[in-house]
Amino acid sequence: MNPALEEAARLYDAAAAELDLATRHCEVSAKHFRNGEVPRGAAHAWAALGHIREAEERLDSQARTHAGRSTVD
Repeated sequence: MNPALEEAARLYDAAAAELDLATRHCEVSAKHFRNGEVPRGAAHAWAALGHIREAEERLDSQARTHAGRSTVD
C-alpha cells in the first residue's frame, strides 16, 4: 500500500477511536445525570468533548493536507 494512503487510513482510524470514546463518555454522562449525579455527569460530558476535539484536530490535519495539495483550475 502507498505509505501516504496508509498514513491517512491510520489518521481516520485514530479519529474514529476518539469518537468512539466520546460516545461512551456521553452514554455514561447520561446515566449519571439520570441518577442525579451532576458532577460525575458533567465530568464525563467534558471528557466527551475533549475526545471530539481530538478527533477534530486529526481530521483538520487531513483537511489542511488536502488543501495544500489541491489546485483550482
